[in-house]
Amino acid sequence: MTDETLWPAPAKLNLFLHVTGRRPDGYHELQTVFQLIDLCDTISIVVRNDGHIERPDGPVGVDPESDLTVRAARALQQATGCRLGATLRVRKRIPMGGGLGGGSSDAASVLLGLNDVWGCGLSVDALAKLGLPLGADVPVFVRGSSAWGEGVGENLQALELPEAWYVVIHPGVHVGTRDVFQSPELTRNSPVITIRAFFQAGGRNDCEPVVRGRFPEVAEALDWLGRFATARLTGTGSCIFASCATAMDAERIAARVPDRWTSYVARALNVSPVHELLRARSNSG
Repeated sequence: MTDETLWPAPAKLNLFLHVTGRRPDGYHELQTVFQLIDLCDTISIVVRNDGHIERPDGPVGVDPESDLTVRAARALQQATGCRLGATLRVRKRIPMGGGLGGGSSDAASVLLGLNDVWGCGLSVDALAKLGLPLGADVPVFVRGSSAWGEGVGENLQALELPEAWYVVIHPGVHVGTRDVFQSPELTRNSPVITIRAFFQAGGRNDCEPVVRGRFPEVAEALDWLGRFATARLTGTGSCIFASCATAMDAERIAARVPDRWTSYVARALNVSPVHELLRARSNSG
């Protein structure tokens, strides 16, 4: 075995999410803006010489064999023929089922981290393509930029978004993506908009009425946060957020969040800390 390396895995917010159609394969056509934030999980990687992939520490209730980090490592092994292995440890801060993309981000950080420490040499494009079957959000984390997303979220255009701070609230419930997208009341015909139109007028989350109607805890949190700022649902999860101009504004709201919910104050990022780490490792090596 070799020394341990630590890899951040940032969360994301969907600043809007329009469902513009349904494809023959059952997936939905989307338009969204992915905003990376500095709320991060941490992935520990120790390279093994025996080719085994193990994950002794990870999220509670997630079997290692179904964990996206293990699946990502094995996908990279298979794609490259690498004979090295890895011991992975996942330290969670991003709540599961919250719509913050934690599982996808963890998988992306494993792909990027192992590609580096195993010396695979795959391009970011190749890693993003490898990550897509693991989850529609994996490519945005692999590419490492806040982005405009279309298709199922894999058609990405990097965006430079304005500085912002966010209050993020997790109401303590898990919302399943599949259940939301299969619900009959979901709007599936939102008109396609342009990036310019989003910057001028914003957008909404088409999944929010579904989640609000099915999860009273989320509805209550949206109503509470809406007293202080514009409150939105992120993705298809249970987490909600509001944008603030300064850290102090965000901290002020977060301090008032009821104890039954978990709150975070997060800074907007345009570049993933994983890519910053890769650049630093490249420059030092």
